[in-house]
Amino acid sequence: MIQTPSSNASATGGQADIAAQEFLAFTLGKEEYGVHILKVQEIRGYETVTRIANAPEFIKGVVNLRGIIVPIVDMRIKFNLGTPTYDQFTVVIILNIGGRVVGMVVDSVSDVITLSPEQIKPAPEMGTALNTDHLIGLGTVDQRMLILVDIDKLMSSAEMGLIDSIRA
Repeated sequence: MIQTPSSNASATGGQADIAAQEFLAFTLGKEEYGVHILKVQEIRGYETVTRIANAPEFIKGVVNLRGIIVPIVDMRIKFNLGTPTYDQFTVVIILNIGGRVVGMVVDSVSDVITLSPEQIKPAPEMGTALNTDHLIGLGTVDQRMLILVDIDKLMSSAEMGLIDSIRA
């Protein structure tokens, strides 16, 4: 990014909202999604999880991550995108949300994308057909479109039950 005198946000203070944001891009099926990079703690290969009795189907189970028991959510099941397959590309994105650590199984991770505010469009209103509460919007880069997920809202939703509601 080229710094010009007029783009010096620190001089004006409080302009963090309009600064470019970085998102980790990942795939689920044929779609590409993004989560805010600051929520990502690490990326790991998929490993066998310990199943928990009576857990919802999308919660695959838990893993022991350096002494921390981490619930693992399969996003393909959560978003109803067909039967998941686990191969050498399947990864677990370890997230830190509201002080809790949660793992999210995705098909693959591609890269980190920086989006300016102009590249992020609001999620379309779909009425009751589709719940868009957990979407930040749609990010566009060249010919790519990323579905930007508000991972805080998604993981703290009542149906997930993993994390208490996050206070804003």
